[in-house]
Parts: sequence; structure tokens; C-alpha cells
Amino acid sequence: MSRTTRLSPSLLRAAAVTGVAALALTACGSGSGSSSTSAGSGTVKVGLITKTDTNPFFVKMKEGAEKAAKADGAQLMTAAGKFDGDNAGQVTAIENMVAAGVKGILITPSDSKAIVPAVQKARAKGVLVIALDTPTEPQSAVDALFATNNLNAGKLIGQYAKAAMKGKAAKIATLDLAPGVSVGVLRHNGFLQGFGATDKDVACAQDTGGDQAKGQTAMENCLQKDPGINLVYTINEPAALGAYTALKAKGREKDVLIVSVDGGCTGTQAVKDGKIAATSQQYPLKMAAEGVKAVVSYAKTGKKASGYTDTGVNLITDKAQTGVTSKDTAFGLQNCWG
Repeated sequence: MSRTTRLSPSLLRAAAVTGVAALALTACGSGSGSSSTSAGSGTVKVGLITKTDTNPFFVKMKEGAEKAAKADGAQLMTAAGKFDGDNAGQVTAIENMVAAGVKGILITPSDSKAIVPAVQKARAKGVLVIALDTPTEPQSAVDALFATNNLNAGKLIGQYAKAAMKGKAAKIATLDLAPGVSVGVLRHNGFLQGFGATDKDVACAQDTGGDQAKGQTAMENCLQKDPGINLVYTINEPAALGAYTALKAKGREKDVLIVSVDGGCTGTQAVKDGKIAATSQQYPLKMAAEGVKAVVSYAKTGKKASGYTDTGVNLITDKAQTGVTSKDTAFGLQNCWG
């Protein structure tokens, strides 16, 4: 899925809906934008700010936070926007949550750099801030980062693709996210590193925003540019399914290898069905659950989480390749999201 985060070119490496103040401050109620356990005096308040509340990745992240908050007797406050990239909305959500007395905020930054001043203000007031899924720029702007190692996720799928090609010359298409978006850049670079290639070896590169329809259009464009493409890397599984649709329309779905990253349930089922050869699966529920536990621990002990916590990734495929560690789709479907 697309989890857009704009970064400065040097790194190459939600947001609020209308009325975010009301959204973020109604955590004791049962509105669509919030959830919590019953709040009482002394209850630890935890904030969760995602980029959207419709993307399955963030739905699962919220589910993980809700479950962990309930288990720990904490009050969860949430905010989410209707589009990626709404930094202003995330800033407002942070301010509202700080005013409401949260002990910690978990955030998936829409703009890794622009969010930093708001994060610094929150931390200056004693609020623990943990980035989930996507690092801030610099990463040290937050207290801690709980996330998939997206570079390694890309490397895994690149190594798999190299082995699966079995020495056959590759004509590569990369269906990416968007320029300067950290998640997309890291996965793209990781794929090329794992495969042992560079951007010069890519026959066609197209941005898709992680969208299935745009993935189909991108694949159609790539096939027009080079009909001989035989390997497709995609930023996520919706883009991969779009590519599959375009290839099937040309009768090429069986002779082009498609690999991806994410591990959502729809995408994992597509691996089982043979539409995608393999995907690198990540775990948003674990990111959020560990984040909530870290905030509750801070509230109780005063000890802050710090540094980077890798929440794991597994290669999912039913066509294992020698030398590449993987798990089958039975495991993938038991641990998928969405």
C-alpha cells in the first residue's frame, strides 16, 4: 500500500480530517475516528496518528494499538486523515493530543521532515514520540522508531527474483511509489541491491502511488516501451495486481515474474493463486502494539524507548528458491493484514 512520506533529495531517501480537533479529542467515545478503554484518573493516554484510516495497513495498525491499549488499561486517542501528505493535519493532531495530556504519541509521518518541529515541541513537554513504519528526517527527531527494515525487505525480494530467474537475462520493470518517498526509495534500492543490479539495468521505471489502477497503466506503458520485459518489481501488492492484469491482457502473465513487498491478505492470496511469485511481508499490528507498550512503560517507569526496533519481515512464496529463506503462503495468510 502506499504510505507516502516526502523526504529531501539528500536522503533519497495522518493526518487530520475536517475537524481533527474533535476527532483527536473524542477518544473516550465511540466515534469512527477514535477508540479507547474507559478513561479514569491516572489512566495512561496514548495517541496514535496515521496517514489515513482506510488503508488496510493503517486499519491493522490501529487494531494492534487498540488491543494493546485495552490489555494495558490505557486510553487510546486516534487521528487519521483522508489523504497521504497532510502534514498540517498531523501537526494539529499532535498539538491536540499534547493538550489532552497524552503520555506518548505514535505517528506514521506524512512528511518526514516537515513534521519535525511539531515533534520537537511535543518532546519538549515530556511527551514520548515514536515513529511507526516510516522514519522522520533525521530519525533522531523522535525518541524511537518501530518499523520494518524496508531496505532489507527489498533485498529479500531482489535475492528471490535473482534466484528465480535461474540465470536468464532480465529485462526489469520497477513499479514504484513516488519520487522522494522513503518507503518506496528504500524498497526500490533494496530490490536492486538484492538482485545485483542498478537503475541503469532497469528497462522501465514508473510511479504508481501504490495504486492498482495506476499499476495497470504503468505496466501497459512499460510493455509499450519494451515488450520483452520479463521481471516486474512493485512497491506493493495492489500495484502488482495491476501489473498482472495488464500482463494477462497481453497473454504474458505466465512468462513474466512479478515480485512485491507488503504482505497484506489480498496480496498474500495472490501469491497463493500464482499471480505474484513472492512478496516480503511486514507486520503493522506488531509496530503499533509494541509502541503502545513502550508508552505505558514510560508512564510507569520514566524510561523512554530509544533507537530503532525492527519489527520483522518474511519472504512469502510457495515456490521456494535455493539459498533464499522463505515461508509459505499458509504462514503468510495466518499473519497477513487487511
